[in-house]
Amino acid sequence: MPDALAALLALLDLEELEVNLFRGRSPQERRQRVFGGQVAGQALVAAGRTVPHGHVHSLHAYFLRPGDPSTPIVYSVDRIRDGRTFTTRRVVAIQHGQAIFHLSASFQPDEAGPDHQMPMPAAPDPEALPTYEERIRPLLHRMPEAMRLWLTRDRPIEFRPVQDVDPFGETRRPPRQLQWVRTNGSLPDARLLHQCIVAYASDMTLLDTAALPHGIAWNDPRFVSASLDHAMWFHRSFRADDWLLYVQESPSAHGARGFTLGHFFARSGELVVSVAQEGLIRPVVAPR
Repeated sequence: MPDALAALLALLDLEELEVNLFRGRSPQERRQRVFGGQVAGQALVAAGRTVPHGHVHSLHAYFLRPGDPSTPIVYSVDRIRDGRTFTTRRVVAIQHGQAIFHLSASFQPDEAGPDHQMPMPAAPDPEALPTYEERIRPLLHRMPEAMRLWLTRDRPIEFRPVQDVDPFGETRRPPRQLQWVRTNGSLPDARLLHQCIVAYASDMTLLDTAALPHGIAWNDPRFVSASLDHAMWFHRSFRADDWLLYVQESPSAHGARGFTLGHFFARSGELVVSVAQEGLIRPVVAPR
């Protein structure tokens, strides 16, 4: 297993402090705040560790405060309901005595019932697309060394955009993008792990979609961007180490908030996960 993927699995392997109480850590990277997907993935791990049967079918979360990467995060699980079919958990992530994140998740065993889905859009096979390294290489000369090291580090998740995107440019495009995504290596079979990995990856590039029509790059100093809330619905089983097509569209941006919908499709065409997120895209006011 590649080192970067092994590090991600270690990140999601929380320490159990007490019944319903877990502790997670952040990678020692030069970040101003904890990556939102990390907190969502760790919170889902904490919830799942307390569920005796069933699989997560939906989660709803709010990012309340920026997380401190230098400090462990404590996850407190509230066992809201243990029903015969549905199990509900509430998780609060705590740092420095304050809640930084709140998640509610519902679990259900597999059951039979009506079955339909929206079709997967047409997309080239991921093998026909350039790798991340091939896309980023021509842009490296435009970056300071610290950013070059950051962007060329080993990554646990591989993304292959269907359309070329200059992450530092101001090209305006319709608010839609398709990306193939999978882990950079094979995973164990535990279903909750694959769901937590996709929860982690789902926060990547999603808010960027709402910024596309406005020519706002992910590191644009004129704007502050951050995830505000996040919801996911797990429709069908899948593997995060197989290619998934992540289809992202932003129906609206207004009031310094961008709203984006996402859908993960397996290569077979099955719709496996849906995502909705609202994020902050706030212009920076220059000091007078």
